[in-house]
Amino acid sequence: MSVLVFAEHDNAELKSATLNAVTAAAQLGEVTVVVAGSGCGAVAEAAAKVSGVAKVLLADNEAYAHDLAENTAPLVVGLAGDYSHLVAPATTTGKNLMPRVAALLDVAQISDISAVESDDTFVRPIYAGNAMATVQSTDSVKVITVRTTSFEPAEAEGGSASVEEIAAAEAGGNSIFVGEELTESERPELTSAKIVISGGRGMQSGENFEMLDKVADTLGAAVGASRAAVDAGYVPNDYQVGQTGKVVAPDLYIAVGISGAIQHLAGMKDSKVIVAINKDEEAPIFQVADYGLCADLFDAVPALSAELDK
Repeated sequence: MSVLVFAEHDNAELKSATLNAVTAAAQLGEVTVVVAGSGCGAVAEAAAKVSGVAKVLLADNEAYAHDLAENTAPLVVGLAGDYSHLVAPATTTGKNLMPRVAALLDVAQISDISAVESDDTFVRPIYAGNAMATVQSTDSVKVITVRTTSFEPAEAEGGSASVEEIAAAEAGGNSIFVGEELTESERPELTSAKIVISGGRGMQSGENFEMLDKVADTLGAAVGASRAAVDAGYVPNDYQVGQTGKVVAPDLYIAVGISGAIQHLAGMKDSKVIVAINKDEEAPIFQVADYGLCADLFDAVPALSAELDK
């Protein structure tokens, strides 16, 4: 079996989610990584050093500069004939790209897998993670997205894969890049952070998230949020943790003013240690928390911050 992994990157650095996808792909066969971008030679070199990667394909073209799925999907489809499995992380980029690839190949996508049973059988969460489904595909090419928190990252060093430059495919032409607004922070990226502190509707305003920012800066943590907090406009949507947001599994997850709706739990219940602060003792979050504090967050969080500053 041969497996093609779509690398996620920013044209300068290989994203850690790719390493998790490589681990999953290595259970299926020989791994080739495709790097599509503009001025992304350094990314290809980094991918070649990843343990378990046999070959790297580099498509360096301006059409791939901004990760437009309409442009990258034809490239992946053009390569599909040489591979039994096409794999990408189940991130925003992967979720945008791979359904297009599956549609163009006229096959079913297998989404968000958390385990590999065999080359045609996979385990994936359903019902917001409350049940696990074992699914088998008879398609000649399996199009797969990988739940990154379910697989350990491959070693970023130790590999010695060759890098082969390939021609760009014809761009889709249905969309153009207009602009982007990025949240810049010195804190770790949400999906790779070892500690995450998240706020919910109970925070009451965006200004109150500054309390969490202070704790996060002390702990070296990332800041997240529930969907309710994002929908209320307290924080940008790239903070969202949950079924329709980002899936995280840090060593420590602190949920502040979050009730614990099933949608949110689906994105963080695999965290190693969960701490919940909520004044509602009946809040569902306490059912999954390792440690729970039934208290007003506006008293508890400043007290926590003061203790951490000592």
